[in-house]
Amino acid sequence: MGSCIICGTDVGGGRVCDSHQEDVVFDFRGDAPDDLVPSRFYRGVVDGYAEFGVFVDLAPGVTGLLHRSELDRRLDSLDWEPGDDVFVQVKGVRDNGNVDLGWSIRQADREFRGVLIQESSGEHLPDEDVDDDAEESAADDESDAPESGDTDGAEADAPVDEADDAAEVDEGDGADDAEETDDVDEEPVESQTTNTHESDAAADDGGEAAESASATTADGEESAEVDAGGSDADDSEPERVSITTLGDAVGDSVRIEGEVVGVRQTGGPTVFEISDETGAVDVAAFVEPGVRAYPDVEVGDAVRVDGEVESHRGDIQVESDALVLLEGEDAETVRRRLAEALTDEARPEGLQPLAGDETVAELADGLLDAAEAVRRAVLESRPIVVRHPATADGYVAGAAVERAVLPLIRDEHAKSDAEYHYFTRRPLDEPVYGMDAATNDATRMLQDRDRHDEKLPLFLLVGAGSTTESADGIDLLSVYGVDAVVVDAAVADPETRDAVDTLVSPELADADGDETLSTGALVASLASAINDEVRADLRHLPAVSYWADAPERYVDLARDAGYDAERVAELREAVALEAYYQSYQDKRELIADLLFSDGGDLAAHVSEQFREKLETEVETADANVVTEAVDGVEFALLDTDGYTHRYDFPPTPLLLDDLHRRRADGEPFATVGVGTDELYVRTTADVSVRDVAARAAELAPAADVATAGVREGKIEFLSGERDAVEDAVVAAVAESF
Repeated sequence: MGSCIICGTDVGGGRVCDSHQEDVVFDFRGDAPDDLVPSRFYRGVVDGYAEFGVFVDLAPGVTGLLHRSELDRRLDSLDWEPGDDVFVQVKGVRDNGNVDLGWSIRQADREFRGVLIQESSGEHLPDEDVDDDAEESAADDESDAPESGDTDGAEADAPVDEADDAAEVDEGDGADDAEETDDVDEEPVESQTTNTHESDAAADDGGEAAESASATTADGEESAEVDAGGSDADDSEPERVSITTLGDAVGDSVRIEGEVVGVRQTGGPTVFEISDETGAVDVAAFVEPGVRAYPDVEVGDAVRVDGEVESHRGDIQVESDALVLLEGEDAETVRRRLAEALTDEARPEGLQPLAGDETVAELADGLLDAAEAVRRAVLESRPIVVRHPATADGYVAGAAVERAVLPLIRDEHAKSDAEYHYFTRRPLDEPVYGMDAATNDATRMLQDRDRHDEKLPLFLLVGAGSTTESADGIDLLSVYGVDAVVVDAAVADPETRDAVDTLVSPELADADGDETLSTGALVASLASAINDEVRADLRHLPAVSYWADAPERYVDLARDAGYDAERVAELREAVALEAYYQSYQDKRELIADLLFSDGGDLAAHVSEQFREKLETEVETADANVVTEAVDGVEFALLDTDGYTHRYDFPPTPLLLDDLHRRRADGEPFATVGVGTDELYVRTTADVSVRDVAARAAELAPAADVATAGVREGKIEFLSGERDAVEDAVVAAVAESF
């Protein structure tokens, strides 16, 4: 009982040496936190969640906290439920008895090299519970036996104990030998080791072996035939199966072929994500804890895997027996099979615009190209990053794509959290894909590539990235050769066509349809092409994307889907309010609840807050508007620095939109909101903000006037020239009517 179960080193009264403390998982059966050993891994049971972490019961009356800062993922992404068995590391025990826990990448017995039970009295192997009881029982019997039998009993027990110790040593050595054999894939050595152990066992059996040999001679022919048959079975190779069928093969030995699309090293095995023409699955390969298996295999390689299918924490996984790097014709066969499947599956059959929108129909080719790019990224296990403005229209567009793509990712990948791994939606503070956003994206994607061997993502920009103001940001992405797709119904510049892989815009396509098409409406039809199975979920989204004067066809479509005008307005307002707060967060679940799952209470509640906040701000702003007429154009001028709460809802663009709608009566009218170094222009006529900025720059040459956002009607300037710029912009707008 004094040797390490891993290496056999003498450790006194324990069962694991210092160097192998973290290779063993312990079942704690003590009753005091002070008995826990820091740095050891323990099996526990999830007790419950708190805002700051997870409580885990290590034993009755002994509970530790796994703080969220110790996790390697977001707390809300954990799929642990109260009562689930989990594995954690004890970081320390405080003076007050509180137990600090750390994250364990290993979440199964098989990922550790041994299991021990820790009790107050000491440590022992799980199967020694029975042995100890037996010994105690034997001791009791021995104490009750007559003295004359004591000597005989002692003599009889000695060989048994020695045999048990020998069996334990042999078992441990055999396990280590098997692991080493698996590491180098030397089947003959493994066979030799097995035979050696069998010979040893036969030698230990003594006379029984002789009797067995005699019996074998009698049945020699029959034994030979059985052995031959077994040899043939062992030599036969398993048939290749598709990854999509593995869910029905748990416990079976299988062979799969595909491409490595991801590699991650855990504290236990190396996990390869393998993709074939039907899906993707994790393959675990173990050398020893934390050591990279098959170091020559990288992302993009074609491989063959033989192993056993397991269900790991609810996910399908293959435990690898052998992973072979394919070359030459074998590799080409795998890649050709994948390419053919991609071609067949990626391209949608066609586009059916929601509500039969003619403008959208004219953009069918571009939308199908965009849909194919998204579907191909899913099939290639390439992450997808969706960027959209933090507006109601932007969120509707981004949420439509999200609704379409997530089911495809879930179908393609066996891991339950794949939809968080392969799809990201990030709002933009402004409808311009500038250097700040691009730098953030480039940093993340390079970290994921270098740290996790991820492929570079596909970027889908909806309602952003279509104008020259986004050129610098898109250029940064292009340096790394990433694919970028832009879909924008509002504005676009011809110069952006060459900067991205696909650009869909009614303005550049000279579409003859409705000029009021929103990006949300356009992208909702794109989403239906990406995944036609969610088409019914998208029918109300186009109507939600319009602030005013939604086309009747979309109003009718929403009504048919069960969303009347009041309900549509509530959704629009609720999304607009939530878009403002935590603008850098996607709020995936909250937005999904609002747009797709809410029965009415949530949207109605948030919408009420929207109206209260907006009404208060509009009343304040309206009371401080200065009006003037210039060349027959009525102007409403607002000092946005002085008469708005710049860092509270609503944002200045939304406030000015509402103020303009209330004041404009069809006559030549313009609303101008002037801040410290920026202003916004709203007009009843089709006025080009770029032309206004160019003319204002001529009239105020020292102000460095420039267009900052075509969609928002935003112009920037030097704060010291504010008064001159205001006059110049008013004059330029009047000239444009």
